[in-house]
Amino acid sequence: MGWTRGQTVGHGSSSATVSVAKSRSSSQIFAVKSVELSKSQLLQKEQKILSQLSSPYIVSYKGYDVTKEKDKLTFNLMMEYMSGGTISDEIRLQGGGINELLIGYYTNQILLGLEYLHSRGIVHCDIKGQNILLGKTCAKIADFGCARLVDPAAPSSEPIGGTPMFMAPEVARGEEQGFPADIWALGCTIIEMACGGSPWTNVTNSASLLYRIAFSGQSPEIPKLLSLQAKDFLSKCLRRDPKERWTAKELLRHPFLEESNLNSTAIQDFVTSSPTSILDQDIWNSVEESETMDFSIQTVSSMESPLQRVRELGLNSGELNYRWNDDQSWMTVRRRSE
Repeated sequence: MGWTRGQTVGHGSSSATVSVAKSRSSSQIFAVKSVELSKSQLLQKEQKILSQLSSPYIVSYKGYDVTKEKDKLTFNLMMEYMSGGTISDEIRLQGGGINELLIGYYTNQILLGLEYLHSRGIVHCDIKGQNILLGKTCAKIADFGCARLVDPAAPSSEPIGGTPMFMAPEVARGEEQGFPADIWALGCTIIEMACGGSPWTNVTNSASLLYRIAFSGQSPEIPKLLSLQAKDFLSKCLRRDPKERWTAKELLRHPFLEESNLNSTAIQDFVTSSPTSILDQDIWNSVEESETMDFSIQTVSSMESPLQRVRELGLNSGELNYRWNDDQSWMTVRRRSE
């Protein structure tokens, strides 16, 4: 399929650049995630996972190809283009926080996507506002660069990865990264939507953050501005023991989501009439735009003890400067599990 690359609209966890693109034959618009072929192992893994998925709550797979650009071979993953940007974009558009009814609406759709993934044995591993894309009336899970298959009968040799701010305690300790880890990250994402900021306060660097998550016994503070039902819902997501966290299927039956389901038509009207993301404006003003890549993936070695692993992970990931109005503050950290 011949296509033309438009402007860069984001970055992925697999060190790839995301651009908007247009088919030369049909003028269809879609998104393309690209990385140099020699560095495309993670993106090719993402392509294999995404090509097997089909859900209205997961960004759609459109194909892949290899092109030669600037004398380098490039691996390209084609996906559905979501004109509304990300939930993180929506938070900024709404002035730093999202209405609780809309939070429930998006949470319900994220959970439907997670229920589908978990039923197929897939953990997303990096649920956060930046990885939830918005269309005219829906939210869809995207960016499967950290995703992994779970086999309950065998320990996984897949790398543990994700964004430190959204990591569950058992992930920060390097113990496991199963379905409950996605539920913890969902709880952190709800706090992000409600407050427009970090689920953890007073964070100075990644080492102290990871130690706090792993060993402090604390959970992120539940925002006081939320209703009792929303607070109860969050408490089910943010239980430190992964065995005590509710599953996606159980959470879908929680009363917090009932109101958003009852008012889904009104919410859809609100979403449709809201200002669109800048991604939807003049996307072809800069065809084949050149932009340098600055999204980092850090790799650290296995260590003898959980404390050493956390310290090493923190030291190798550098200082985490969480400026919540700047997408470049996001960082994906990867390490090999023992």
